[in-house]
Amino acid sequence: MEMFYEKGLSRKDCELKIAEKYKRPFHVLCEKEVRIGGFLGIFSRPGIEVGFYFSPVVYKNPLTQGNYTGAPASWQITDNFAQMQQNAGIKQYNPNFQNPMELYPQGPRANSFPKESASVLEEEKRKIIAAAGKNYEQVSASMTAAGNEASQKILDSLKEIKEKIDLSGSKKEEHPSFVQAAELLKLNDFSEKYINAMLDRMRRELTLETLEDFEAVQNNLLEWIGESISIYKEEKSGRKPRVMILVGPTGVGKTTTIAKLAAIYGIGTDAIPSVSVRMITIDAFRIGAAEQLKSYGGIMELPVSCVDNKMSLRKEIALFSEDTDLFLIDTIGKSPRDSAKLGEVREILEGCGKGAEVHLVLGACTKTSDIEDILRHFEPFNYRSVVLSKLDETDHIGNVISALAEKRKSVSYITDGQKVPNDIKKAAVVRFLINLDGFKVDRGKIENRFPSGEADQFKWK
Repeated sequence: MEMFYEKGLSRKDCELKIAEKYKRPFHVLCEKEVRIGGFLGIFSRPGIEVGFYFSPVVYKNPLTQGNYTGAPASWQITDNFAQMQQNAGIKQYNPNFQNPMELYPQGPRANSFPKESASVLEEEKRKIIAAAGKNYEQVSASMTAAGNEASQKILDSLKEIKEKIDLSGSKKEEHPSFVQAAELLKLNDFSEKYINAMLDRMRRELTLETLEDFEAVQNNLLEWIGESISIYKEEKSGRKPRVMILVGPTGVGKTTTIAKLAAIYGIGTDAIPSVSVRMITIDAFRIGAAEQLKSYGGIMELPVSCVDNKMSLRKEIALFSEDTDLFLIDTIGKSPRDSAKLGEVREILEGCGKGAEVHLVLGACTKTSDIEDILRHFEPFNYRSVVLSKLDETDHIGNVISALAEKRKSVSYITDGQKVPNDIKKAAVVRFLINLDGFKVDRGKIENRFPSGEADQFKWK
């Protein structure tokens, strides 16, 4: 028994194809789901491939009711093939075969496929022929003359040509604005993934008229960069006391940032009333760490405590919680790759309770690969936002924006100097955008587009 195969949009579709192609009784043995139609994997549809074989035509003698495989034309077919034809809406099969086309008065499979399917396939054929650099009319005429099987071979050859062209790196020349935009983003150390996303958005959203005006292109880029920056919003829960913890690697300025935050909330500003603040350090290992914080506390007349384990931290918070509005916790600076030490820090910080806010301090001048490592290794601390420190030590912050956007992390504060309490600001989109190198920034326009809600520069009393 020889097996044959046919593809269609459904099993019924396959059976109709077999019926009109072979005009013989058949049996379907198996079927499987496949993708059919389209070119280069585009516009293909789910379909069915059936495996079938032809059964001998069995006729019944109307006089003796006996079955025969070769019989006069007046005898009748008894295979379920005839019933299948009736169910499919095809006229009764005629064993005389005098006029097979009478089975299909409107032409074979006239209504089997939707018209749009043919148009989609035709359009894809045009794309392949055009991509291969051939004349559509000439190739189409050759395909028509060659027949279905030869036509498919022609299309396969053209497809192969197109794939070789793609692999060779031969691409259509892009508008100069794409090149300029890519160079501008690279100048600011944006990641390759971030740059490609921006260029893709340019292709989708910018008209040719806009591309001709690179200042307009820059304005769009600035707006899209701003949209990718997430700003942390402080919770207005009213929970007392509030506990803020700063974590991060060594040398990013956690202790100095703690002192700056203590000044903001302990001394107060024009916009923020002063509250009761206590600073606590668990960095009992670094020489001079506790003394540095105590020195800041003495200048600002704010209390400072030093603890080295979870129980001591818990007791310290419990002891002063009635008289303290805000606890600021300074932690040990550790390498993000030192998992054991990070685990120890996490264990100590459990003494702060579940309601504590953890903020990761990240240096703006940190290398891109290191930023990704830091963000990943400090994930177990469940930090709510990033405090970006030392912004004054770098001219390029695209790497920071890229990493935070890809990890969906927000920014709460920005520090840009060593002065306490002045060199700290609430994070704002505008603050990032004006630090971009090479961009022509219309500050008024971007401030209207990205209002900070709260002033990004604290106003001191």
